[in-house]
Amino acid sequence: MKCLAIADLFIDKPTMEAGLEKLRQQGYDVIVRQWAHPSIEKLQEDNLQVEQHGAEAVTLPADLYTDLQDVELVITQFAPVNKAVIDKLPKLKYIGVLRGGIENINKEYAESKGIKVMNTPGRNARSVAEFTVGMMLAETRNIARAHDALKDKYWRKDFVNADVIPEIGGKTIGLVGFGHIAQLVAKFLKGFDANVLFYDKYVDHVDGYTKVDSLEDLLKVADIISLHARLSPETQNLINEKHFKLMKSTAVIINTARSGLINEHDLLQALKEKRIMGAAIDTFDDEPLKEESEFYLLDNVTITPHMAGSTLDAFSNTPKLFAEIFLKQQK
Repeated sequence: MKCLAIADLFIDKPTMEAGLEKLRQQGYDVIVRQWAHPSIEKLQEDNLQVEQHGAEAVTLPADLYTDLQDVELVITQFAPVNKAVIDKLPKLKYIGVLRGGIENINKEYAESKGIKVMNTPGRNARSVAEFTVGMMLAETRNIARAHDALKDKYWRKDFVNADVIPEIGGKTIGLVGFGHIAQLVAKFLKGFDANVLFYDKYVDHVDGYTKVDSLEDLLKVADIISLHARLSPETQNLINEKHFKLMKSTAVIINTARSGLINEHDLLQALKEKRIMGAAIDTFDDEPLKEESEFYLLDNVTITPHMAGSTLDAFSNTPKLFAEIFLKQQK
């Protein structure tokens, strides 16, 4: 079987080559080509377009695939596999995505052609889960704000939450979505002696954790809310103005998942009006943030540049993990 693997700036060509060696050892003809970008930022711009508007939003350079009509397996991380790509690969049987989401694949069109779309579940789950707990600590304990002030030689002690700075131990943490990442977050939080609740329509029961029947019930009682749902038409704007009104005035919300899960305008309003205590946000509607972004003006938010899943371990291990999953399914 001939395989086309499309590398990018995060999983580059040498990493892809090394990670897919198991396929070669099993007799697969693996061809690796690089989807070129001048910078990480430009790649992230393309990725954001795909995440928000689907696989057809970005055109993949034709020289990556037009001379490979006998390819049966395409492996990609961020490169879009849309109608144009699929139509040029008449023997294509499988599309493998080196992450949990498959937003960069025109899944409906692929399946109409009898092509199976596969993802790599859990590939950066630990990276995102560790980062999420870090964001909880950074926001509630003012770590980033204190660091920023001290770099300006200001020994800062006055913070928006100065009167209610919490410990995680004993607090109620509400996780919205309870897949692999959220379950790792829950496991880590148990070590802090936190009370972990979760809301997920598609998960019935997980030993050791309490499921809440409605999103509204979770938001009313949680001291920290962390989002881990997959972005879909059903979950777009999952958290909006009416939900911020339900939260405690001392609540903090964390989003290391997808920007579309929160109505960004409503979040900014809630923060400006101090309806909630704070937020820690890693994903945004516009990336990079625009010069005039209101996030820059707020003193009750911790912001990071979409980096929760970006660890060397996550990227380097993903092609190897996918190869193992794919070969197991071929048996």
